[in-house]
This record gives sequence, C-alpha cells and structure tokens, in this order.
Amino acid sequence: MSKINSIRTETDLVDYLTRYPVEVAFGSDPPEDVFDRYHREDFLMVNDGVSLDRQRLIAHVRPARKRATSVEVEVHDAVVGEGFAAARYTLTATMRKGSPIVTEIRAFSTLAEDGRLLRTEQFTDITS
Repeated sequence: MSKINSIRTETDLVDYLTRYPVEVAFGSDPPEDVFDRYHREDFLMVNDGVSLDRQRLIAHVRPARKRATSVEVEVHDAVVGEGFAAARYTLTATMRKGSPIVTEIRAFSTLAEDGRLLRTEQFTDITS
C-alpha cells in the first residue's frame, strides 16, 4: 500500500477535503491507491441515506475521471477530535458538458486509529 495520509488535526482535514477530490479525479495514480491513502479498506460512506462502500465509491470515480474538468473545494468549518472529524464545505465540479455542479456538504466522520477515515455520514444540497 502507498503512503497513509492521516487526519489528526483540522489542517489535516482541510488538506484531505481539498486534495482528495483532485487526486482521485485527475491524479496519475489509480483511484484505488488514492482511496487507500485516506480511507480504510472497510470504509463506508452514507451519503443522504445511501450506503457506499470502497468498491462503489471507486466505481463512481472512474467515469468522473473522464467527464470532470475541474474540482474545487471551499472548507467553511472543520473540527477534529479524538476518533472523529466533521466539516461543512462546498464542492464545485466543472464537467466537460453542462454547467458546474455546486454541492453544499456536511460530513461527520469516524477516524481509524491510523488516522484514516473509517465511516462518514454525509448530507448534501446541490445548489446549482
């Protein structure tokens, strides 16, 4: 496995939120390698009530690598404590066709002992 990127502080969380979408969508490393740097293999995301495991999240990224031209993240709030992280941020994805997609996100995460994400409950509002 490649290098682990641990989340231990608010700065680490902001770095993850701003770097991960760019690395996974536009990086030269395979999406599995990028995913594993930041998430445990048994990671689970519950996005607006829909459960997404590692396999489903990576499958979601593959077509995005072809359709997206840019991804920007603005972090409004970030908090990290022992074993948890929470954030409120805006993600803007620009696609090859169509208008940019702007999503307001509130995320509440459990961190594994190594600082990678273990579980995230995420609530979103698409604003455009």
